[in-house]
Amino acid sequence: MFKKILIANRGEIAVRVIKTCRRMGVKTVVVYSDADAGSMAVEMADEAVHIGPSPAAESYLVADKIIAAVKATGAEAIHPGFGFLSENPGFAKRLEEEGIGWIGPNAHSIDAMGDKISSKKLAAEAGVSTVPGHMGLIEDTAEAVKISREIGYPVMIKASAGGGGKGIRVAYNDKDVQEGFPAVKAEAKNSFGDDRVFIEKFILEPRHIEIQVLGDKHGNCIYLNERECSIQRRNQKVIEEAPSPLLDPETRKKMGEQAVALAKAVNYDSAGTVEFVVSGKDKGFYFLEMNTRLQVEHPVTEMITGVDLVEQMLRVAAGEKLKLKQSDIGINGWAVESRVYAEDPYRNFLPSIGRLKRFHPPGEGKLGKGEVRMDSGVREGDEISMFYDPMIAKLITHGKDRNTALDVHGEALDRFHIEGIQDNIPFIAAVMDEKRFRSGNITTAYIKDEFPDGFDGVPPTKTQETQLICTAAYVHGFLSRRAAMTSGRMSPLAKARRDWVVVLGDGQHPVTLDLDEDDGAAEITINGGKPHKLETGWTPGQHLLEGTLDGKPFAVKFADRTEGYVLRHRGVTMRALVCTPQIADFHARLPEKPKPDTSKLIISPMPGLVVSIDVALGQEVQEGEAVCVVEAMKMQNIIRAEATGTVKSINVSAGDSVAADEIMVEFA
Repeated sequence: MFKKILIANRGEIAVRVIKTCRRMGVKTVVVYSDADAGSMAVEMADEAVHIGPSPAAESYLVADKIIAAVKATGAEAIHPGFGFLSENPGFAKRLEEEGIGWIGPNAHSIDAMGDKISSKKLAAEAGVSTVPGHMGLIEDTAEAVKISREIGYPVMIKASAGGGGKGIRVAYNDKDVQEGFPAVKAEAKNSFGDDRVFIEKFILEPRHIEIQVLGDKHGNCIYLNERECSIQRRNQKVIEEAPSPLLDPETRKKMGEQAVALAKAVNYDSAGTVEFVVSGKDKGFYFLEMNTRLQVEHPVTEMITGVDLVEQMLRVAAGEKLKLKQSDIGINGWAVESRVYAEDPYRNFLPSIGRLKRFHPPGEGKLGKGEVRMDSGVREGDEISMFYDPMIAKLITHGKDRNTALDVHGEALDRFHIEGIQDNIPFIAAVMDEKRFRSGNITTAYIKDEFPDGFDGVPPTKTQETQLICTAAYVHGFLSRRAAMTSGRMSPLAKARRDWVVVLGDGQHPVTLDLDEDDGAAEITINGGKPHKLETGWTPGQHLLEGTLDGKPFAVKFADRTEGYVLRHRGVTMRALVCTPQIADFHARLPEKPKPDTSKLIISPMPGLVVSIDVALGQEVQEGEAVCVVEAMKMQNIIRAEATGTVKSINVSAGDSVAADEIMVEFA
């Protein structure tokens, strides 16, 4: 086994690899850019080497800097994690020439499977079902439109060297191709240094199901069941689970055997994933691509099989034979993973950057009837930058069956508190409780189908409304009493104020609060109804009220604001103001502020880099027409005109950095 390895990656995957290496007694070196100085990975590793500025193209993607770090530290091998150089055959080949170990598949496998066009040909030769499409390279937009018409809409435009949901567009007509083809080429060039693009048929009502494979250098290869990855947004996975609610044992076996056949055809010798699109109607499956690396969603496979995939990668890379046989791989319960992204679900999931003022993930281990695992590379106080992927953590839960795993996931989300940036936890929580998702009848279009107008939160149930009101009343009453006692205006024996009004959303709810601070209990009456018994161990400074309400467990997150609290529970996010009846009456009589008219302004929805300005001064622009492109966190966002008008001024140029809400273009 290696004595010391270098991890050529960052964030949660670097931390993940370090944890396994510690258990195995392998020392670790991490490389880091300016943006990652002082990161959790840098703190945890035995050694750390600075490799340059924040942009990945000047640090994590520069092979010379990575190799220099290996030689300077005496590391014997490199684990690439996922992304960056993990699927770069030239890099793997160079390491072989330099005598540096590579904790991944051989360069030939990466080369053969890394190109989506050649991999489909190889898959077909190996007897694997493939999706209809154009296998040759496409030179320009006109040719892309012609090919798309021949295949038949809808089609998927994909970067040949793509991965991680980047460099993909679905086109339903010629206009979509005309806009999407150049955008995919640009994303491919920026993310992978390879702008080759191909087009294939987009199968309606598809499910994205992938098979985990594991091979060694002695010709052995097995599959470790499947992962359901259909819950996607913009072709980026959001929620994954294992096993799939669709597959039966027979289909699972067929898919697994085809995946192994393909892996053996290219002498695959590491952990890898063969991705399929599967019809929800007849369970027909077609090869999409092979990812020649560890996948982001690998934890759900580990949870149901008990196999540490990072450990297996190290053992295989060191030349060991697989000790696992296909008959050793079973399915123990159910696992669900959600990706916590730094993005605002209430603003069309736009990237969000800033400092993590609070980052309180749920504790690992037992929760309810299941188990929680957290994979993260950030801590409270860390900065989320615009330079890398928006994923900041992965929440994984396990239960005896799917419903149990989902229930535990919802409970864990209730205990996951983030402040300082926007996050997608409310959206994930809403999906966890949504009827169609719970049924397992999902496709890759699930989010688009169920949230066609974006995400605007979900209305609280009666039970949730009661929990939110009681939370706001308890915390406010507790803090008010503590403040009064501290200031000397009220003696410890004095009675706390009992009558309050909780303004929740558009509703006012008179409450009476009888608080017993000593044992963390309270009786709360809402709107003159039956008293609710609340018991909790909450203390000031915590931003999670957890305990029981009327004997049933609950947990509500809250953030202090100038006017009240922002409360979160499952997919519900609401602002609450707790005040006296007189103040509540005053607020009720305040006129509503009119919203400003921004239809004549093109405003940057997030911090980012201006890629292009697609209009000129004096040009007449139609509603919905593309005005500019802003890039943040590896994604290009096309900004469109909200109304028809003539361009009056252009305030930015391509290459400029812009802040959120900065005015870029104005119309007359």
